[in-house]
Amino acid sequence: MNAIKSAAQPHAFLGVNQSGATCVVRSKGNAHGHLVLRGGGGRPNYDTVSVRLAEQALQKAKLATNIVVDCSHANSMKDPTLQPLVFADCVHQIVEDNRSIVGLMLESNINAGSQNIPADRSQLQYGVSVTDPCIDWGATEELLRRAHRTLKPVLAARA
Repeated sequence: MNAIKSAAQPHAFLGVNQSGATCVVRSKGNAHGHLVLRGGGGRPNYDTVSVRLAEQALQKAKLATNIVVDCSHANSMKDPTLQPLVFADCVHQIVEDNRSIVGLMLESNINAGSQNIPADRSQLQYGVSVTDPCIDWGATEELLRRAHRTLKPVLAARA
C-alpha cells in the first residue's frame, strides 16, 4: 500500500539526460498503481476471499481497488501446469462481476518449462526460460483466446 501511495506522488531525483549529463528528473507520479497478488507464506491468494480482503485493505488505505493477479509463483506453487487453473478462476471472478481485477500475469515462453544456464551456452534450449518454469506459447494463446471469448460480452456490458 505504501509503495502505491509513494509512486502516486511527484518525485524529483538525479538522473542522466539525453546528452549524458547529470540532471534532475521530475515525475508527476503514477496515478494508476495496482496491487499484485502473487501468493506467499506457503499459500495462494487469488481466490475470491483473498481478493476481497485485498480490496478491503486498498479501500481502507483510500486507494483504488486495482488488483493484478500473478498466476505463477505461490499462486500456482511454481507449477506451470496450475497457471491455467488460477487464470480460469480469476476470469470466473470477473464474470461474476469482480471489478477490481484489472490484470492477470502468466509465466510464459515459446516452449514450456525452465532450464539452468549451462557452462556451454550453446547447449541452451531456444525459447525455454532460464528463470521460472513457464507454460508454452500454445497454452498461452489458448488461455488468452478463451478469456477474450468469455470476457468480451461481460466487459462490453459494463461500458
